[in-house]
Amino acid sequence: MATTSERATPLRIPALLCPFASEVNPHVAEASEESFDWLLKSGMLDAPEMLERYQNAKFGWLTARAYPLVDREMLKLLMDWCIWLFAFDDGFCEAEDYSRHTALIARELPEMFRVIHDIEPDQPATNVFAKSLQELKARIAVHAERDQLDRWCTATKEYIFAQVWEAANRESDVVPTPEDYVFMRRRTGAMYPVYALIDIASHRRLTPEEWHHPDVRALTEHANDLVVWDNDLFSYAKERKHDSARHNLVNVLVTHRGYSVQKALDEVATMHDRAVEAMIVRRASVEAWGTPAVLAYVQGLEHWVRGHIDYSLGSARYVQAWPPGTRWAQAV
Repeated sequence: MATTSERATPLRIPALLCPFASEVNPHVAEASEESFDWLLKSGMLDAPEMLERYQNAKFGWLTARAYPLVDREMLKLLMDWCIWLFAFDDGFCEAEDYSRHTALIARELPEMFRVIHDIEPDQPATNVFAKSLQELKARIAVHAERDQLDRWCTATKEYIFAQVWEAANRESDVVPTPEDYVFMRRRTGAMYPVYALIDIASHRRLTPEEWHHPDVRALTEHANDLVVWDNDLFSYAKERKHDSARHNLVNVLVTHRGYSVQKALDEVATMHDRAVEAMIVRRASVEAWGTPAVLAYVQGLEHWVRGHIDYSLGSARYVQAWPPGTRWAQAV
């Protein structure tokens, strides 16, 4: 993971600028237990060691920090959706049979897309992930207007299709350039699908004009970058062991710009701070014109950014993968 000289000096995870509120949904414990039961019944993951790792990872706490204000029923739905994304990534996209074979992933897309677009609804889904996706879509539709559901469907379809790009890189042993990586990470990171649920979960619908407003689009993109870049920073050690960190911003900078691991970590933190500052500027602009629905959506983005940091800093999934002596800073 590092040169001899780098190993001699413990790595330092930089402090991250994050002036957004840190909150936790009060229904986290009971909803987390119910969501894990849903995962068991779904059949998406069946290896005992994988299920134990998921239980220990406490993914429900991420969702509870990202959506601290929703009621218990909605929190459970959001947890199920987030755990579907984790399970799809681990059990399908990075499964041994699929992760390095672009064609195998591509051949599964039609069934996923039929579910998303309600094509041939009477034809039962056979892929276990498509079955669970179909169930989740039906549950989301209960709370969503047609345009809101369409946003979620479009974002989910883009996320699923982006997995073909990652598989192609693995198959060809390619580390993408920084420019390509930043662009595609916005699609592979699954943040657009979870952000599309913010106004559904709050029961404060954004109109199409509000959703497409330049300020709202810019804030969404900054918040997307922040969560996926932060995830790359926290998970670098874990991903080095699993996939040589091919799809990780730290490794992209090491590979293409010749940075040391520490310099790459520091650069990701600098990129993070700039994006937070840009969000603060845009937030001021939105406050001049935003409706209660828009302001609630922006608050939802901020909850995601802060909640992801707080969850990750306390997650054994990430922290324990780093070498002993690694120094960790907090959000500031």
